[in-house]
Amino acid sequence: MIKTKLTEMLGIRYPVIQGGMAWVADAKLAAAVSEAGGLGLIGAANAPGELVESWIKEAKSLTDKPFGVNIMLMSPHADDIARICVEQGVKVITTGAGNPGKYMEAWKAAGIKVIPVVPSAALAKRMERAGADAVVAEGTESGGHVGELTTMALVPQVADAVDIPVIAAGGIADARGFGAALMLGACGVQCGTIFVCAEESPAHLNYKQMIVDAKDTDTVVTGRAGGAPVRCLKNKLSRRLLKMEHEEIGREEYELRTVGSLRRAVLDGDKDEGTFMAGQIAGLVDRVAPAKDILEKLMADSEQLLGSFLEMRGVTLE
Repeated sequence: MIKTKLTEMLGIRYPVIQGGMAWVADAKLAAAVSEAGGLGLIGAANAPGELVESWIKEAKSLTDKPFGVNIMLMSPHADDIARICVEQGVKVITTGAGNPGKYMEAWKAAGIKVIPVVPSAALAKRMERAGADAVVAEGTESGGHVGELTTMALVPQVADAVDIPVIAAGGIADARGFGAALMLGACGVQCGTIFVCAEESPAHLNYKQMIVDAKDTDTVVTGRAGGAPVRCLKNKLSRRLLKMEHEEIGREEYELRTVGSLRRAVLDGDKDEGTFMAGQIAGLVDRVAPAKDILEKLMADSEQLLGSFLEMRGVTLE
């Protein structure tokens, strides 16, 4: 069994966090991952507070294990969701798209573990000073909104910059990625793309099949020209958006073309006009399976791989 600072801090069996993916990370998926021994997350995204509260209550009805909520701090509902998480006794909050500083006092008073997602060592240090319990260092290999640094370059620099636990994200789908994350200085990983393909995931079957069928070169980053890069699977929409970025077109017109595209991917499975967010490791995902099977295989393979590695050097795992 692999135990780290992360499993100890969060009271979970495996040092694996499920990404808080908008439209995908619902109560059922979060509960399934938590039940399996990881930390499931509900992705609040732009949902109103009362809806997020209902998701939290649903997750509580499905598991008595710890789970968390991912809050997009740019959301107009962030204040409500921050309060609701305290009232509902949520154990863990991960944050993105903003600074959680104004909520820290209330969250810490409620005993909530706060884990911001960061794309740089500088931001990781700011979050540590603000009171974060850990950080997720997310590389550009990940699906969805991305930064510039790769996981290989980012994680060790963040690990050197802060004293709090570091969780690696971006490009992790199997034991090799998990083991590499530990070698880079992380004490756990956050995975998204592999859990889109969980049976409990609400993602349309078309979405899951596109990931299963993907090759290593089947993702692309759109939105760089507008300062909001998003990694997704290639399709008609992504190719059109890339073309638009090289044309003289206003940002508002560009964004209008993307409105509702994630919903069209997750709920409708629209292969042409949906934004199918997925990481570069989509080519490693070869099946749709229960979250429990996905997580247990990842950890069993990781224990075997790390055990073999250490055994070659005369070290054994107890």
